[in-house]
Amino acid sequence: MLKVLVLSLIGGYIFSLLHIPIPWMLGPIVIVMLAQFVYKGPLKWSSQMRDIGVVMVGTVIGVQFNTDLFGMMGPLLFYMITLNIILIGGSIGIAYLTSKWVKIPVKAAVLGAIPGGLAQIVVFAEEEKIKEIGVISYFQVIRLLLVVVFVPFIVAGQVMSKQPTEAKLTISLVLLIALAWGCSYLTKRIHLPVAYFITPIILLITVQLTTPIAMPQVPGIVMDVAQLLIGAHIGLMLKPQMIKLPVRVLVGGIFSAFALIALTFGSSFLMSFTLDTTFATSFLSTAPGGLDQMVLLADEVNAEVSLVSMFQTFRLLFIFILIMPLMKVFYRWRGKKEILYNQERSVVKY
Repeated sequence: MLKVLVLSLIGGYIFSLLHIPIPWMLGPIVIVMLAQFVYKGPLKWSSQMRDIGVVMVGTVIGVQFNTDLFGMMGPLLFYMITLNIILIGGSIGIAYLTSKWVKIPVKAAVLGAIPGGLAQIVVFAEEEKIKEIGVISYFQVIRLLLVVVFVPFIVAGQVMSKQPTEAKLTISLVLLIALAWGCSYLTKRIHLPVAYFITPIILLITVQLTTPIAMPQVPGIVMDVAQLLIGAHIGLMLKPQMIKLPVRVLVGGIFSAFALIALTFGSSFLMSFTLDTTFATSFLSTAPGGLDQMVLLADEVNAEVSLVSMFQTFRLLFIFILIMPLMKVFYRWRGKKEILYNQERSVVKY
């Protein structure tokens, strides 16, 4: 783990010198990912380190959350549902085209294209006894990497970068992060989706609404550390063995990822027009990347972090709670229909 930490620090420092967006996340991603193809020894990063980074991001959002958004929940809910229907419908269409060219089952292509969490998608695929687990994992990982690498450059020039803050790390902020970690650990045990991100936000919004406790200021170093902890984890996701997949699969994954980026790029203009948000806020709210990465980028480019986190969280919950159960029901129904059809054909032949 020390090797990955050193590589991440080097990558973050180099990218910060080059003034690349979110340097302490992109730097570790690129350097750690490249190191896997050069260094033959083991490179490891604890999942708990990534979870701590996500808790830090959730805590910062909770501290800075714009509670006025609750007064707009009616219109926001309508647009969140509409944009997610567009995203899921577009993902299925892209998956269908990809499956025809790559020559993989449509079911595998759909699971590779839907922008949900990698772990949850893989578990779902295993439960459905889908053989193309490696292909699905590659599609999900390459989408995440391409979104994290390209989206920052798309939005970086749209708004002014966040001005450096003179806030200092305080004991109260450290205690809030520790409290958020403890509560997140408990909610994870009861299987709350994206617990390490959602729990700190809910906890601190509740504190803001129900107590007179003043929220501490957040120094930039907190988000830099969170970027590094998350970036090192993402850098290790693309394994060298994934590159050994057929060329059609490799190209298909890249096509699928860019098609999703283009789809959300277009739908972000709908959000920007209807909700009167900046392009950076609308695009990061709809982009098919990881929730924590999009929120980190929103913070970096001074977009509306509360709105981005709300839309991104809703997307994941929409997929986990509604879309995946519906897919399971659909595949069960389709499987039974195929069995009946095969039985009828057998009777006819007999």
